[in-house]
Amino acid sequence: MGTSSTQITALRGIDIYEPFHQMSSWGDTFREDGSLYISSPTIVPVDAGPSNKIEYVSQDSTERSRSDQEGSKQSDKVKRRLAQNREAARKSRMRKKAYVQQLETSRLKLVQLEQELERARQQGLYMSSTSVSGHFGLPVSVNSGIATFEMEYGHWLEEQHKHISELRNALQAHITDIELRILVDNGLNHYNNLFRMKADATNADVFYLISGKWRTSIERFFQWIGGFRPSELLNVLMPHLEPLTDQQLVDVCNLRQSCQQAEDALSQGIDKLQQTLVQSIAADQLSTESYGVQMVAAIEKLEALEGFVNQADHLRQQTLQHLSRILTTRQAARGLLALGEYFHRLRALSSLWAARPREPA
Repeated sequence: MGTSSTQITALRGIDIYEPFHQMSSWGDTFREDGSLYISSPTIVPVDAGPSNKIEYVSQDSTERSRSDQEGSKQSDKVKRRLAQNREAARKSRMRKKAYVQQLETSRLKLVQLEQELERARQQGLYMSSTSVSGHFGLPVSVNSGIATFEMEYGHWLEEQHKHISELRNALQAHITDIELRILVDNGLNHYNNLFRMKADATNADVFYLISGKWRTSIERFFQWIGGFRPSELLNVLMPHLEPLTDQQLVDVCNLRQSCQQAEDALSQGIDKLQQTLVQSIAADQLSTESYGVQMVAAIEKLEALEGFVNQADHLRQQTLQHLSRILTTRQAARGLLALGEYFHRLRALSSLWAARPREPA
């Protein structure tokens, strides 16, 4: 019943750690005589076709690769959308910050304006309390609308000086017509602001504006219905606009003629208003019963004076606008520079006149 050493050695030489798909199924039986019988190994069948398996794996990996690419594209889209949202939010915050800063600046300017107006009111109250009186003992009062106009006009003169300097430097530097056009438009808008301020002052006190108290003495000497006479201003500017083409000369002459006709009509209207006002006040002076009625009628007539002043300013504004359309950009810039210099010299002449030495009487 003994087992031969050769058979035992064969058994010990079997590698039991072979991979599972290569492992054999060993059938161990005994012969009838008791000797060990080792049957031939039976190979366990494995999955068919390594090539098919490789193909399957390759197709599966391809599908996963496509899926990964699509997922990557979706991820890129999400990232871009998030980046766009972040940029839009950043710009929105910047706009909001700029808007808040603008509001704060406007608020500070408003506070400063209110403080200056309050000081003007306090000065007016002080003048009234110290018995400063006008004609017939009537107290002198400060019109808040006029105080605002005087303060705004002071700022306007400062800005006007800056505009003149910018135009002079631009013309000397020979900048492009596009850049020069911006300065011309800014200059015209600056005069438009003056006309707006004057309209508010006219509504507050038309006699203050038409008397020219807000201007220097020399400026008042040349004043016509609260401002300059457009036709005379064209005569002042003409030497600074040359050379002009033949068509430009015709257009400027037509503009001057239209201005003169409108000026004559407004002057005649003012004269007619004065005549009717004198007649209304002088009528029935001995009758005390009609005094109140006469004063009401006179006030109604005086209200028409505001319309004349506004029409005169409208004529000045339209003249400047029309002249700028006739001229080239560079000519219009020279014209605005000459206009600003003209008014500046009038103010300087007024200061020199007031400071001139006087001989003792």
